[in-house]
Amino acid sequence: MHRLFTMSFATIYPLYVQKVERKGHTREELNEVLEWLTGFDEAALERHIAAGTTVQELFEDAQLNPNASLITGVICGIRVEEIEDPLMQKIRYMDKLVDELARGKKMTSILRAA
Repeated sequence: MHRLFTMSFATIYPLYVQKVERKGHTREELNEVLEWLTGFDEAALERHIAAGTTVQELFEDAQLNPNASLITGVICGIRVEEIEDPLMQKIRYMDKLVDELARGKKMTSILRAA
């Protein structure tokens, strides 16, 4: 099992917040992106953070957005659409969305709106 799977979402979330805020974006924008991907509302995200939910448990509980498969590109040197492990692919989808937000991509583009 990959070490990332057993990491607490509460460990990763503040790093995402720092990344987007450093680039002039907000926690609210980050939550919007995470909510789009996972189907959780802000209260559910906060519950997962408070409970120390692992990344694996987070995605087991998530209702992945049907358009998540439209997320393409490279993250950590690997094309997200080519990742074979379903859980790792979901984690990299999350990383990619956070990266796009930090780089200032338009929200409609990040959320794969038509």
